[in-house]
Amino acid sequence: MLNSVVWNVDPAIFSFFGMEIRWYGLLFAIGFLVGYYIEAKIFKNDKAPEEWCDKLFIYVIIATIIGARLGHCFFYDWDYYSNNPIEIFKIWEGGLASHGGTIANIIAVLIFAKKVTHRNAMWVFDRLVIPVALVAAMIRLGNLMNHEIYGSQTIMPWGFNFITNIAEWKNGAAPQYSPTSHPTQIYESLSYLSLFCVLMWMYWKREAGSKQGLLFGVFMLWVFGSRFIIEFLKLPQELFELELIERIGMNMGQLLSVPFIIIGIYFTITGYKSSKKSGKISRRHSHVHRHSKKVES
Repeated sequence: MLNSVVWNVDPAIFSFFGMEIRWYGLLFAIGFLVGYYIEAKIFKNDKAPEEWCDKLFIYVIIATIIGARLGHCFFYDWDYYSNNPIEIFKIWEGGLASHGGTIANIIAVLIFAKKVTHRNAMWVFDRLVIPVALVAAMIRLGNLMNHEIYGSQTIMPWGFNFITNIAEWKNGAAPQYSPTSHPTQIYESLSYLSLFCVLMWMYWKREAGSKQGLLFGVFMLWVFGSRFIIEFLKLPQELFELELIERIGMNMGQLLSVPFIIIGIYFTITGYKSSKKSGKISRRHSHVHRHSKKVES
């Protein structure tokens, strides 16, 4: 049996003209590309116009990057970024928050539904959350490669020793390791990957796409419910969280997850009971969409 896993993987795959190409960025990109392929299959199955998927892909990428960055700046380190606003744009230095990305994507889908599909936004949400679950799993693997967002000390044989002086280590210093810690990145990644499999099964085998809000509700409840639980094992990301935990017993990640959990519970229940259909696009709707596009052009 292993006593622990000594994790000494370099976060960078290679350097290119002084710029590092990191595993995090590669996994992020792979998640989005595979997610696009899956979403295209879903849209085709629902007989939605092909251009919808292309446009949605752009909306989601922009919303994810901007929202996740602003979420980190506002939720976790606003004191610093409010005094150094130019640093907000230095996204390559790290600092993304999934809650900010989620909020931004909700706004983006509402705009997308109004401007592009002219349908109830829940039709888009129910289909978008399927590949997003996979992307979330890939991003957490990227965090693992970055030696970040890991958990508290553990005696479990699958505990990891992460390098805590990455910058110095890459410049030739001896690595300094964390105590044997919970690899919470793996816990979350496995949770999100399991969710992806469940959502795919619900959509393709149980026709859950016809139950308005059900897939969206399950996604919200599962992602942020598991996030809430796993956060108990995580180390605080910022010092202010120590005071927050002492006052209310939750860190910032848990506090931000609560509204999404409530949303998830609501849509899971209403979606399960829903008699509203949210499935394939009718030929009439597709014809109207193409006609309106020609008129606009």
